[in-house]
Amino acid sequence: MFFCSISGEPPQDPVVSSKSGHVYERRLILKYINDNGTDPLTGEKLEESDLLTVKANPKTAPPRPPAATSTPALLHMLQNEWDALVLEMFALKQQYNSTRQELSYALYAQDAASRVIARLIRERDAAREALANVQATMGITPASGAAEDVEMAEENGTQEGALPKEIVDQIDETQQNLSATRKKRKAPAGYTSTAEVKTFVATHTIPSLHSASPAGMTSLAVSRLNPSQFLTGGNDKIVQLYDRSTDKLLASLKGHTKKVNHVAFREHEGESTLILSAGADKIAKIWAHDSASSEYIPKATIRTHKGELTGLVVHPTNSIFALSSLDKTYSLHELSNFTQVYRSAPGEDAFTSLAIHPDGALLALGTLSSKIQICDVRSGNIAASITPPDASPFTVNSLSFSENGYHLLAPDSPSSVAIWDLRKMKTAHTIPLGEGFKVNKVLYDYSAQYLGVAGSEGIRVFAHKSWDELVRFEEAGDVSDMVFGEQGKEIWATSGREVRIWGLPA
Repeated sequence: MFFCSISGEPPQDPVVSSKSGHVYERRLILKYINDNGTDPLTGEKLEESDLLTVKANPKTAPPRPPAATSTPALLHMLQNEWDALVLEMFALKQQYNSTRQELSYALYAQDAASRVIARLIRERDAAREALANVQATMGITPASGAAEDVEMAEENGTQEGALPKEIVDQIDETQQNLSATRKKRKAPAGYTSTAEVKTFVATHTIPSLHSASPAGMTSLAVSRLNPSQFLTGGNDKIVQLYDRSTDKLLASLKGHTKKVNHVAFREHEGESTLILSAGADKIAKIWAHDSASSEYIPKATIRTHKGELTGLVVHPTNSIFALSSLDKTYSLHELSNFTQVYRSAPGEDAFTSLAIHPDGALLALGTLSSKIQICDVRSGNIAASITPPDASPFTVNSLSFSENGYHLLAPDSPSSVAIWDLRKMKTAHTIPLGEGFKVNKVLYDYSAQYLGVAGSEGIRVFAHKSWDELVRFEEAGDVSDMVFGEQGKEIWATSGREVRIWGLPA
């Protein structure tokens, strides 16, 4: 007699794992493999081909449970279920009546408050009118206090929404340090050359990530300190941390109620690694690495915004991060205590993408109307606004600053990209991709020598300045996100449930 290692019941269709030797019910283990891709007991990677059918002859009938061995026992069991159902219905009726009473009280209180406010407004207006009449009778000129009050309120509102001085000082210091070295910096020694990029071929594929339903990954981030580890966000509402070198899933982080739109690492020497995510459920979540258990534990849930989150970036100071949302605002949050330190006033358009300047002083925000806003991080003021000339309105779904800080890469139509010269605030070059190509992600590499475009027809990589196409990878199909690897020696991308990697041929 066999017993399923998942349900504990005798299996109807027993199979045994060739890797662990455990017995399972076929339908249960197949469902678990489709969702997780691992053995439920050992955590090893497991596929359907690793399952062996157990053939028992003669087939042993599973025993009936004790409660179903006689008619009186069955009647007793049914009576218990009926009693439980009646009690549950009674409890639900009580809860329903209590909720109705609470709702009635809340409506009554709201109505009373509205009446009081209306009465106070009438009394205020009457007092103002009486004061105006007295002043007119006595020949006194009314003071223009109303305008001063408005200005005072606006100033107070600006002060409340301004960044704390210590954070502004950090941003200024970071900008000065980075801008002093960035403009003169050349590509690091050993960085991939243009000739090498042209030879890139597919080197590795990691399949069956995230759930099969709903399938698909939306975002990707590769660790800077440990380049073999990467993050993915999926339509299945889960963030996964995977180690390519060991081919193991390190963490499956849950908490979102809708698809995950963006993921990011915060890696800073002397501090624990943080994993950040932003989702369509209007929230951002943060997990921290616990050195004692070697696991990632939840640290904070950000519920600032009232619309789907469309952007997530960690500031170069590594002390704050930014979020953008369809509610027409963006916000800044500290990474030490996870509190909000700034939120912009609602704009005219919903924000659909977010990028941060390499010096950390500017934010670029894409919109639904093809306009791109560039804002000063420290003051929140709009420094510039750029719009592709003669373009029909479209969604700017991705943005990327070049490492030298002079250029901004962005779509200028659903099937073409433009390189904006920020010194002149005009387009330096436009790259058409074909009518069938729909842009999902644009990205500059660390050296600012290459730019990548991911979309419905794979990935294309171009050389900066010459704008020549260096290589394209169409076999990936619809690519949702891409990342340049360490030293530019690899290109990572998410396609369906796969993470694909291209690099130099072996």
